[in-house]
Amino acid sequence: MTRLERFLAQPLFSQFDAALILRREDMRYLSGYTGEGALLISREDKLLITDFRYIVQAKVQAPGWTVTESQRGNTLDTVIALAREKGYASLGVEESHLTYAGFQQLSKGIGAVRFEDIGNTVEKLRAIKEPQELRAIAKAAQVADMGLRKILDFVKPGMTEKEVQIELAYQCGKLGSQGFGFEFIVASGPNGAMPHAVAGGRKIQPGDLVTIDMGCLVDGYNSDMTRTFAIGNVSDELKKIYDTVLKAQLAALEALGPGKNGKEVDAVARGIIAEAGYGDYFGHALGHGVGLMVHELPRLSPLIDMQLEPGMAVTVEPGVYVPDLGGVRIEDLCIVTQEGYLNLCSTTKELIVL
Repeated sequence: MTRLERFLAQPLFSQFDAALILRREDMRYLSGYTGEGALLISREDKLLITDFRYIVQAKVQAPGWTVTESQRGNTLDTVIALAREKGYASLGVEESHLTYAGFQQLSKGIGAVRFEDIGNTVEKLRAIKEPQELRAIAKAAQVADMGLRKILDFVKPGMTEKEVQIELAYQCGKLGSQGFGFEFIVASGPNGAMPHAVAGGRKIQPGDLVTIDMGCLVDGYNSDMTRTFAIGNVSDELKKIYDTVLKAQLAALEALGPGKNGKEVDAVARGIIAEAGYGDYFGHALGHGVGLMVHELPRLSPLIDMQLEPGMAVTVEPGVYVPDLGGVRIEDLCIVTQEGYLNLCSTTKELIVL
């Protein structure tokens, strides 16, 4: 079955006449089109609505779809006109990706139409990757590994976090990354206590731990990896934190595999960190899916029950973040396989001392 056929085969599709897809990654997944606009899908129609800038691109990237130029550049006005023309009485929408203003516009424009939330139906389909998707993710991970190794020869005390971030992005671009799904995190010393710290002007100093969270992009697919390394000798407390996080990460990897629940895998790492006395300093989920988006389904989280299946790409990234001291995060990107998992990250996880 094609991606679109699998979407149309979802049981919820019997609850409405057509589905409106607005999230860009979902549009790309179902149609191949990478620009802006919307998809309006029924069992009879495959409509792609976009503005003048993307008409030629849409026709090239989405053969078999009826491409319609939006009226006055307003996508939702054109959706309204098409829905009225087709006589749709009910419309499935991605509620979390439709603004309140957009919903009001649709409601008033179409009239007596019933809206149904399709939730993350397309994202769930995206969670299990096809072979060509996995190849792109693996290539992106390989580029990230090579880029990080180069940067480890570059980092010196006295450099700012921003200098390291810029050089890392430059090296990854030279090695083949076609873009970046997020701004690389370079967090040194006490800044490491912020899981999503913004690289800035702080100078890297002897005795620091430095955390780098990075990912590359190949053919539209992301990778994600984090390593923490030391600048010279670090305190016994920081070494203990590093050893704890590494132990938790390795144990979680051992628990990873098909049929496992993401909540269960998270609990393995969380228990080890709590036992070491750092439970209050690990406040995020253990992992997330990676693909067209850096953060997508599945989730390894204490809050979500989701069974892992072969073909899923997921991170395993425990961390400990202690205010005024620093932090450690170690992250691998793995593919769930029939036998267990394949780790796409090869950079060592032993504490590197620069």
